[in-house]
Amino acid sequence: MAPLKKTETILPRPSQFGMVGDGFRVYNYFPSGYRIRDKISPFLMLDFNPAYDFGPSLQPKGVDVHPHKGFETVTIAYKGSVAHHDSRGNSGIIHPGDVQWMTAGGGILHKEYHEKDFSKTGGFFEMVQLWVNLPKKDKLTAPHYQAIESDRMGKYEVSNNGGIVNVVAGEFNGIKGAAQTYTEINMYDMRLNEGAIVSFNIKATHNCGILLVEGGAEINNNKALQHEFVLFANEGEKIEIKAHEKCVLLVLSGEPINEPVVQYGPFVMNTNQEIHEAIDEFNSGKFGVLN
Repeated sequence: MAPLKKTETILPRPSQFGMVGDGFRVYNYFPSGYRIRDKISPFLMLDFNPAYDFGPSLQPKGVDVHPHKGFETVTIAYKGSVAHHDSRGNSGIIHPGDVQWMTAGGGILHKEYHEKDFSKTGGFFEMVQLWVNLPKKDKLTAPHYQAIESDRMGKYEVSNNGGIVNVVAGEFNGIKGAAQTYTEINMYDMRLNEGAIVSFNIKATHNCGILLVEGGAEINNNKALQHEFVLFANEGEKIEIKAHEKCVLLVLSGEPINEPVVQYGPFVMNTNQEIHEAIDEFNSGKFGVLN
């Protein structure tokens, strides 16, 4: 039997929220909220917009056209709907339970905003956006987009009517996820009913963390509350979760990318020279056109 994965720390929700555009009211857990980048690679950023009612709006709120290069953006919808457009001609709408996974790679423009019908009626909006690093060999890969609807994800049914685990990426107890990734990553959207008990193994070499999106749970014998982030050490493999109330958890793990990280705004490369090149490419229009 695998030993329990050691809990390094449990981080509370950051004290201050920030606005990304006018449509995302987020708490940044990392890198700004907590300096844990080396302990959570290949994940670069986690922004969480807890349930918030933006109210009805005829003009959809969101983030207007902006560039990215050198990594991937992953948006997970829990409440409300998010629309996406990019300069490669991709577009899509994700609804609660869906995920959009954009590989910026060699450079792209995109915009994200509240889907127009949702905007008109208003209501609670809840989402997570992650930035996922790419290894040096893949940083210039051709940009592309994966629309991962809930019904395409692998499904693991927790015993005794305990709930369901939607496998976005990687593998969970033999069930494979839908996303194609450049490094070894597990991403689970876990929805547990009160009284559920679920266990699974994560490689000791993986960096790993769990966000309590809704509700609280006991994780490897530690009590974790709503909106806390559980960060694990690279010791042990087994994770056991006991849900003392109905809860939603986002489980992230991945093989760390042990390469230099140089970030300047929406560009994440390995050297300062590559950052200067990204800025020049953006300014010269090489990332395409998006209105």
